[in-house]
Amino acid sequence: QVQLVESGGGLVQAGDSLRLSCAASGGTFSSAAMAWFRQAPGKKREFVAAIRWSGGRTYYGDSVKGRLTISRDNAKTTVYLQMNSLKPEDTAVYYCAAHFGPLISMPLSENEYIYWGQGTQVTVSS
Repeated sequence: QVQLVESGGGLVQAGDSLRLSCAASGGTFSSAAMAWFRQAPGKKREFVAAIRWSGGRTYYGDSVKGRLTISRDNAKTTVYLQMNSLKPEDTAVYYCAAHFGPLISMPLSENEYIYWGQGTQVTVSS
């Protein structure tokens, strides 16, 4: 059974950095796509970043390009989201998600991900 467990969220000030972690287990992640989404209060869930486990190609949402970096550690089957220059508008619950199967095109929509973590809260004060 696939399990995704996020950690690393918290309360920080604008301009600070945070690193989120997503510990993955129970699946063959060498063929997976992993992603981070976020959901702010009253808003739809938003794509943040994604990575192909094999090869490590990355994809980013327009609002986070240049500030957030997704990466993975093969040995630990863990995906990270390094967040720099945080802004109050980055405040949200951040979710890790996994997609298994042939990657003809990179899944960037939440509907394409079946496995989800419980989420971790990130709050950025001004």
